[in-house]
Amino acid sequence: MMGDGVEQGWLSPYLIEKGISMQYSATLFTMYGVAIAVSSWFSGVLAEGFGPRRTMLTGVVLYILGTIGFVGYGLPDLDYGIMLFMYTIRGFGYPLFAYSFLVWITYRSPRKKLGSAVGWFWFVFTGGLNVLGAYYSSWAIRELGYLNTLWSSVFWVLVGAFFAIIMNKDKFKSSDDKKRNTRRQELIKGLTIVTEQPKVLVGGVVRIINTTAQFAFPVFIPTYLAGYGFTTTEWLQIWGTIFTANIAFNLIFGFIGDLFGWRNTVLWFGGVGCGISTLLFFYSPVLFGNSFWPVMLCGILWGILLAGYVPLSALVPSLVKKDKGAAMSILNLGAGLAVFAGPAIVGLFIGSLGNEGVVWILAGLYFLSAVLTCFITLPEHAKTASGITKTNAIRPAE
Repeated sequence: MMGDGVEQGWLSPYLIEKGISMQYSATLFTMYGVAIAVSSWFSGVLAEGFGPRRTMLTGVVLYILGTIGFVGYGLPDLDYGIMLFMYTIRGFGYPLFAYSFLVWITYRSPRKKLGSAVGWFWFVFTGGLNVLGAYYSSWAIRELGYLNTLWSSVFWVLVGAFFAIIMNKDKFKSSDDKKRNTRRQELIKGLTIVTEQPKVLVGGVVRIINTTAQFAFPVFIPTYLAGYGFTTTEWLQIWGTIFTANIAFNLIFGFIGDLFGWRNTVLWFGGVGCGISTLLFFYSPVLFGNSFWPVMLCGILWGILLAGYVPLSALVPSLVKKDKGAAMSILNLGAGLAVFAGPAIVGLFIGSLGNEGVVWILAGLYFLSAVLTCFITLPEHAKTASGITKTNAIRPAE
């Protein structure tokens, strides 16, 4: 994920500086987002049908091929056709790698530790993509140059692939391995699972809401804060620190979910907590003016509570006895669709409702996710699978 995150903060301004129009740059990232969404959905069913190791290797190959075409042939001459095609191919890479590994985790982790396990996953996922990748690139673009920084992403991806695919000797075996459906049926299952188990669809909607604000904030919050005297550097420091806190609490909320209950954690810390902290973060410059640390702390609180959704990755696959890969595909699709949802909300409503209206929509979505989470109740087999009896006051899978 560190390899995939090296261009997150600077590629679009770099392209515009080189003469690519804002519209063309937006189209490039839109197609990249399409690839991420599609790949996120396929990752779960492909992991179950072909095995996560093969699916992860496919993701690595697509990422490397996309990088070779994009950096080696598209960028030097600013050939937009090649750039668009190859960057889209590159977008298929990390969801196949990362989310297939998440499916592997959900199958192989003991239920009583599943919340902690997915907490570790999101800890390193966010840490690589949003924190280490950004910090590394801030050094690399000065010392190596822009194109060489992009080339170096292949190194980090190969290091991760070496540990996850080669050094990892675990054998994947799904719960219905002896009666596994055909691969075509597995792909179909990725769609039909929502009709057979509607709660999985509800979980997917909650997953979209989870990171919608994460992709909406960078579109309008920097300009909003600039009106209160905050510089771009201060905004980047706030944003980077938010996700430094977030990665730590991705891990902590995994443990909290196992103790307090997966559904309870998502509902109260994720839904209600993010709804309140979203408003607090937005209104913090109104309350504190151009005071850096109070605004920073309000942002950090939002980042911490954003991690309250981590147990969703344990909750949703536990809704089904088998076909966990299909359930995870819906969850992964939600993660991919959030890439569109955030900017789309800003684009649709900021002209008519302004910054304040957009932020209330985002907060309202978080509160809606809390209501939806109330309906994600686990079947009896999942409630007691951790060894906690139904009479206990706190159930780790409730």
